[in-house]
Amino acid sequence: MNKYLILCVDDEREVLDSVLNDLRALEEYFVIEAAESVDEAKEVLADAIADHTPLALILCDHIMPGETGIDFLIELKHQEESCHARKVLLTGQAGLEETVQAVNNASLDYYIAKPWNGDQLKQIAIDQLTSFMIDNESEAELITWMQILDTNRIMEALSHRRLSLSDI
Repeated sequence: MNKYLILCVDDEREVLDSVLNDLRALEEYFVIEAAESVDEAKEVLADAIADHTPLALILCDHIMPGETGIDFLIELKHQEESCHARKVLLTGQAGLEETVQAVNNASLDYYIAKPWNGDQLKQIAIDQLTSFMIDNESEAELITWMQILDTNRIMEALSHRRLSLSDI
């Protein structure tokens, strides 16, 4: 089973700690990193790329010092190493125009408003990671993710892949 990165970005340490706590059940299977700014997140990504650990999921706040979360998500969409990652905006401050900009630039897969429910955040992460794995893993690798992610969706994806192959 390949190791993948989940990156959480928020300039408030208490928020980051809460997100990390909510995702704790996934840390056995994923590298989970926190960053308190976009610049720090870029450093974490550079290290992950150097270690051959692809970014699978990013949960990012919008309003931060320096670069905004939405601008960062748009930037990630245009980089080869991160374009396939699932991108979640976790914020209480993004306006409609900024959110529409992120959606229209295909840089946002999900929006979570603060404050959030911890169980809901974990389930959204699992859903997004399941989508990422279905889109990016081979059949053999995908089967190994069934114990952690959404088994029904993975089985359905495998079934569709086999049906598509039988049409050839």
